[in-house]
Amino acid sequence: MPLFVDLHKSYSWICIKAQLKRQTFQHKGTDNAHTWVVRVSIRADQHTDRGTCLFRGFRKIEQRVWPPTKSFWAGWSTSSVSKIKLAKLGKPFQHKRKVVMSEKIKVGILGATGMVGQRFVTLLENHPWFELVTLAASAHSAGKTYEEAIGGRWKMETPMPEFVKNMVVKNVADVEDVVKNVDFVFSAVNMPKAEIRTIEEEYAKTETPVVSNNSAHRWTPDVPMVVPEINPEHYEVIEHQRKRLGTTHGFIAVKPNCSIQAYTPALAAWKEFEPREVIVSTYQAISGAGKTFNDWPEMVGNIIPFISGEEEKSEKEPLKVFGRVDEEKGEIVPFDGPLKITSQCIRVPVLNGHTATVFINFGKNPTKEELVDRLVNYTSKASELGLPHAPKQFIQYLTDDDRPQVKKDVDYEGGMGVSIGRLREDSIFDWKFVGLAHNTLRGAAGGALESAEMLKALGYITKK
Repeated sequence: MPLFVDLHKSYSWICIKAQLKRQTFQHKGTDNAHTWVVRVSIRADQHTDRGTCLFRGFRKIEQRVWPPTKSFWAGWSTSSVSKIKLAKLGKPFQHKRKVVMSEKIKVGILGATGMVGQRFVTLLENHPWFELVTLAASAHSAGKTYEEAIGGRWKMETPMPEFVKNMVVKNVADVEDVVKNVDFVFSAVNMPKAEIRTIEEEYAKTETPVVSNNSAHRWTPDVPMVVPEINPEHYEVIEHQRKRLGTTHGFIAVKPNCSIQAYTPALAAWKEFEPREVIVSTYQAISGAGKTFNDWPEMVGNIIPFISGEEEKSEKEPLKVFGRVDEEKGEIVPFDGPLKITSQCIRVPVLNGHTATVFINFGKNPTKEELVDRLVNYTSKASELGLPHAPKQFIQYLTDDDRPQVKKDVDYEGGMGVSIGRLREDSIFDWKFVGLAHNTLRGAAGGALESAEMLKALGYITKK
């Protein structure tokens, strides 16, 4: 199946199709035997039969549309582009707008009316790879338009996208109906854990990949729990999971808990220094409970020193993230080294953003300069592949004594980056620091979306 990229901007632009032979479009890191078909936008007054004009059109393609590495444009020149053979163009477009359909992967959302589901909706608007075509929720919402089902419960900072308002919501329990027009689904259903495990497996067994925001399958041994910047190699366990489920295409993948995003990336960056004992306190926003201050006015000026299940997640989930795929067992084995984590999790009157205060001991003795260097120079496969929602710089280090702050830093890298500050020596432990991550973007829907992008880039998610 050819890959299409639709870059149609307005009536003042026309689109042409250029067919690139594989030997021409060859770059490091790809393994794509398909013909690439690119829709290139050029100005209407340009000629379409010259390589120089095609090159100008290429320059209008944002790099992050593509899976290639950052060096994608290296070595390209007008002369090299002029050697590209154009496919038969047919009749040129007139001065009227022509809608060009893109060959995007079709996706559905399970639990589309909840807060995480709403975030998925906003993130999927105009996504370069995925097209949202199906919304599913409880029987109470089924049969209504999305706008009717939401009513006055829209919780996002931005207005509801127009393209979803009149979509008719399907019943999430009617699995066959939901999957008939989608290539994969995001899961954000609000059910008891046992029911979530059951229904997500039902979807997977229809040969529909499930990328889940829920915690129900995080400790299923053959289900990968991935932060794309840290442990994408865990997706290899999917082949074992498919054998268990009896599928060739369907599977379940999950993202970790939002509370670990503020400090686990730092531990990953410092892996060479052998993190050992970690004490962490997380100060968690109310959106982590699916609430706003309108829903939860009693949280204004209040702190609640208990969040059910959070401390266990904060202590144990990083160990699975740092684990390995055991090929003999066909499962992920949590990290069994000297790393131990203990935590306290507190709900605070903040809308978005989980803050963590961390004390840490190392097996080795790094300097502050070494620790900061590893943070700011941390690289990952996610950024190398140019995933649309992968931050350009995953971790930033802030030198001001009063940073990171929620109001100033929670939206770093579009809410997908992690902010670290106040790194200093401790009188009891080796070092201490403060971390911050956006809980509904980096920690929830955004993290799941980036996971789906990684799964697509690695070939696990494709068109059916």
